Amino acid sequence: MERGGRKPPNGSMRRYFAIALEAYQRFLADDGWAIASHIALSALMAMFPFFIVLTSLAGFFGSADLADEIANLLLATWPQEVARPLANEIHDVLTTARTGVFTLGVVLSVFFASSGVESLRIGLNRAYELVETRNWIVLRLESIGYVLIAALALLALGFLVVLGPLLFRTFARHVPWVRPWHEVTFTFFRFALAALVLTVALIVAHKWIPAGRRRMSEIVPGIAATLFLWLAAGVGLGRYLDEFSFSYVNTYAGLASAMMALVFLYWTATIFIYGSELNAARLRARHRPANAITDDT
Repeated sequence: MERGGRKPPNGSMRRYFAIALEAYQRFLADDGWAIASHIALSALMAMFPFFIVLTSLAGFFGSADLADEIANLLLATWPQEVARPLANEIHDVLTTARTGVFTLGVVLSVFFASSGVESLRIGLNRAYELVETRNWIVLRLESIGYVLIAALALLALGFLVVLGPLLFRTFARHVPWVRPWHEVTFTFFRFALAALVLTVALIVAHKWIPAGRRRMSEIVPGIAATLFLWLAAGVGLGRYLDEFSFSYVNTYAGLASAMMALVFLYWTATIFIYGSELNAARLRARHRPANAITDDT
């Protein structure tokens, strides 16, 4: 220990490393790989029903093409090798004519899309060591509410994406020197919106989906780690698929795009669960003396 009772910097680093290692060990103990595969499959199965709901709501408000813009916005942060084939399939789903917002198919789509939220609840409750005591009907209705709120919020963001070019052209008439920045500006704008959607979704997931309540200070570290690791995994997987995507095509033929999406979602879910375990490990560390985690003297 330094004079004055202050810990040396390397002591703090060892403590952070010990927390990160404990989070990984608890990830293994809590069957993190299995939970991540459940979340990935649930997310893939919930994705198309969610976009059906989104399309129906967009058509109800008089802009059926808006859902297509939102799909492109959500896939903007995905590796191109994964997003491109999946975007084509989503476009086919979104351009299918629907008779109205309250059809039986849309109601079922809302229910199936809410299963993705339920899979997140399972993983978060296990990571935070919580026992769910609420009635399953209440939980399902809550998940359906999250789906509908997310759809409406994305529609609002979609209007910004659609109106953005018009607003920029109007602005450029008065400030001509900004015209060359049109493409760069909207590329940045789309990525910023996508990052905002991901951040808000993570905050809602950690704060309200599992049982109990957590303060923002208790969930921010895991969210920050999740966003950083998602970025690294997206870049790494994108480069891998850019070089070896032919192996998926040779192995899975027509299912190659679905398998690439599933692998990407699997790693995304794995990182999400690890971020939850990191928050839980940090909370446990708060209730232990420093020398219980590090070897400082």
